[in-house]
Amino acid sequence: MSTGSPVVSKRVFSGPEAPVQLYTSGRVVRLAPTATVAEAAALLSAHDVGALVVAEGDTVVGIVSERDVAHAVASRIPLDTLGLGEVASTKLVWCSPNESVATVSARMLEHYVRHVLVREGHRIVGVVSARDLVGAHLA
Repeated sequence: MSTGSPVVSKRVFSGPEAPVQLYTSGRVVRLAPTATVAEAAALLSAHDVGALVVAEGDTVVGIVSERDVAHAVASRIPLDTLGLGEVASTKLVWCSPNESVATVSARMLEHYVRHVLVREGHRIVGVVSARDLVGAHLA
């Protein structure tokens, strides 16, 4: 899948100054806010991702992570009756694919988030997690 960004090899450019696109899978899993937490949990597992985008059409309205699902489980509300709109974080943090790993990592710390949406223009091209960026810092 082409994102329109230049392709950069991890072997040539790695570490904290590497562009975040090298550590972003490009898989963007979406659900509507009317979907249930049970549906979100199934998709997180099926796609092996730590967060999914909550969107109404092309408009992103939130993000749901594995941690949000865990909190929902702890609430003891049946997950098949609990809507994503009730548990999604609306505190969205964005970056561009060409921003450095160090810059995006600092943004995560500044905003107390574990996932950042990667976008080109108005299009989401990926989600990068703190876990994704750890390897870059160790390179």
